[in-house]
Amino acid sequence: MATALNILPERRADQTGNEEGYRPGADEEFMNPRQLAYFRRKLIDWKESIHREAQGTLEQLQNDSLREPDVTDRASSETDWSVELRTRDRQRKLIAKIDAALRRIDEGEYGYCEVSGEPISLARLEARPIATMTLEAQERHERNEKVSRDE
Repeated sequence: MATALNILPERRADQTGNEEGYRPGADEEFMNPRQLAYFRRKLIDWKESIHREAQGTLEQLQNDSLREPDVTDRASSETDWSVELRTRDRQRKLIAKIDAALRRIDEGEYGYCEVSGEPISLARLEARPIATMTLEAQERHERNEKVSRDE
């Protein structure tokens, strides 16, 4: 008796259960468990990457204290570190947004616009997984913000 050959590509999962090469698609139910796991992994990986960069900055700050004998070189180094520290501060705020997105996943609210309740497009979430509004709602919000700043 012959057995049927499996001609579908093998799907291997990584240690978190996400399938290698998987990308959410419009042909599946929106924010199904597979999509939620994908975005959770994407957010966690992003957060871990930021933490690694911050650790590298901290180690560099500890190892490379400002010892340049030349005043101009020292001023240049201090400016570089000031820029680096401002970048780390922006990333600290980004981590808060990532944590908020992870909470929305846990609460079943991830992927839906906080203004309209409509699904946020998968393309938008892929590009900006911390998005809380549809593109239309975000544009409307930014227009209103600009109008109030101009007044």
